Amino acid sequence: MPTIPAPVLTIGLLLISNIFMTIAWYGHLKFKTAPLLAVIFISWGIALFEYIFQVPANRYGHSTFSAAELKTIQEVMTLSVFALFSVWYLGEPLGWNHFAGFTLIAAGAYFIFHKW
Repeated sequence: MPTIPAPVLTIGLLLISNIFMTIAWYGHLKFKTAPLLAVIFISWGIALFEYIFQVPANRYGHSTFSAAELKTIQEVMTLSVFALFSVWYLGEPLGWNHFAGFTLIAAGAYFIFHKW
């Protein structure tokens, strides 16, 4: 059985984690009439799956990436997943200012990963 390389495993687990996180944090915005307490508990239940993927991602990933690099990967993925979710699920368009902000964050990621 082939072993999945740590960077591939880490990024895959982080992607799955981010999908659950985005749904847990923002999915309820389409259900504004749902009772807040119910939304909180449902979000917690969804967030449990986020942690089931997040913790192993960081554990395996730390063999290859520093903690700062892991956090940077997480943030870039979070923005990417959220941008898609915002447009496709929430129906909220992204403007030039969002892309400008994302570009600056990507530039920050460059500085984190570049070996000086």
